[in-house]
Amino acid sequence: MTLLCVIAIVFSLPAESSAISTNSKESLDKIYDDVVARYRLPGLAVGIVKEGEVVYARAVGDASSNRRIDADTLFKIASNSKAMTAAVLARLVDAGKLKWDDPVIKYLPDFRMYDPWVTRELQVRDLLIHNSGLGAGAGDLMLWPEPNLFTREDVIHGLRFLKPVYSFRSRYAYDNSLYIVAGEVAAAASGMPYEALVRKELFEPLGMTRCQVGEWKRDVVGNVAQPHVRKEGRYVPGRVDDEVILNIPMAPAGGIRCSLNDMLKWISMWLEPDRSGLIDGKPWLSAEQRKAVWSSQMIMTLTQRMRDWDDSHYSAYGYGWRLADVDGTQKVSHTGTLSGMYSAVTLLPEKNAGFVILINGDADDARTVLNQVLVKYFTAPEQKRTVAYYADLLEAEAGASEKDEKKAEVRERQPASVAEIRSKLGVYRDPWLGEVDICPVGKSVVFSARKSPRIRGEVMRAGQRWLVEWESDGPDVGAWLDFSSPADGSGTALKMSKVDPEGDFSNDFEDLAFERIGACPGLH
Repeated sequence: MTLLCVIAIVFSLPAESSAISTNSKESLDKIYDDVVARYRLPGLAVGIVKEGEVVYARAVGDASSNRRIDADTLFKIASNSKAMTAAVLARLVDAGKLKWDDPVIKYLPDFRMYDPWVTRELQVRDLLIHNSGLGAGAGDLMLWPEPNLFTREDVIHGLRFLKPVYSFRSRYAYDNSLYIVAGEVAAAASGMPYEALVRKELFEPLGMTRCQVGEWKRDVVGNVAQPHVRKEGRYVPGRVDDEVILNIPMAPAGGIRCSLNDMLKWISMWLEPDRSGLIDGKPWLSAEQRKAVWSSQMIMTLTQRMRDWDDSHYSAYGYGWRLADVDGTQKVSHTGTLSGMYSAVTLLPEKNAGFVILINGDADDARTVLNQVLVKYFTAPEQKRTVAYYADLLEAEAGASEKDEKKAEVRERQPASVAEIRSKLGVYRDPWLGEVDICPVGKSVVFSARKSPRIRGEVMRAGQRWLVEWESDGPDVGAWLDFSSPADGSGTALKMSKVDPEGDFSNDFEDLAFERIGACPGLH
């Protein structure tokens, strides 16, 4: 595979229109090149806005097997979609079509949470700030891995079966499912589907002409970055897009795709609302709603890293944005993470600066390091922090990998035989994920979810326990299978848990509660 550092396509404004000096541009190029070299990224697009001007834009690498990345290449922005959903809701508040404290059931009468009281009390604002009482990532297995057969209606219906782990509004726990509800509230209040609303209220007026939401054709739109995942120490293409990109349930939470040029228009509107994105001479969003969106709505944990790296004093969530202070200045930001696609948007309003990072690879550390170095470029240039400085800090934090220790107990495992697990075989049902088969396939025993075909893998024995080892590109690592027999003798129950307790919270196996409902088809 061609490495990013071998061939580079660079986009930047002419010198006379740039607010960044030649020396500064050289410094930014070095930051860019250093992160590419350190992490050997398949593709990277970075853009910076300062004082109303795009002062740096560079896009390099492989979009796919026969296309180089440029500033118009489409990337999955993942959870950076949340700020767009929240902003469209804010536009509807400006238009008088809804209020932040309206009950959700005013717009979606059939909406239900597990607790009837929470159902009645849940307001539109609560959908956006991760305070519902659900555990982190609750319900995400209805969204990922994609594609699957769940509809938006399925996801919303499934919420009534998800038991809270905290009391309502008591603490922050990140979720995606309620952003899907938020998209449907926006659709109900506006009288048009979420996708059409986003195009009409966001993409069109701000000139974000490449952005895509809903169903579209890959080759008609063209220039679409494909995800890459790390295998055996190098990046390889992950699951590539089909010819038709389907309208997926998670669009309001993380399903929008945009180019670097589109995202620079998006952040320009936020940084200079009276200059960028004016509609009939008026800002795209009122000052009142801009203030609401960027106000602390839910306290978040102030981590030790934030204290050490940024001298931060607070951390909170607004409407689709994370809020904090860095070196005495305000930071408004968010990240986006999907398998093979990472993004970051960071705004420093008091510096009148912001930047976008788009990567078509699994690149958590690379994103963290690049984001941090670019923040310091504006907030504390005298520190002269480098990619190597923060990359080394991350590696020191990791130390001897705890994850390797936690996985050690499953290294000695072998495929389950039909004979030894026969009493556990059957069709199982969970109230929100639906039916799964734990059934023979040839000489193997396979776990497969009927509505999510990529949640599939071979059942293994590890000591005295069972686990399912996912097939390529499924949920990472695997999951324990813990069977039990209810006291009333009614059948066999199944609970699941992540093999790696530190694994992605979106693999919310712990929320599943299966009951066996029948025998494997054709098995007697």
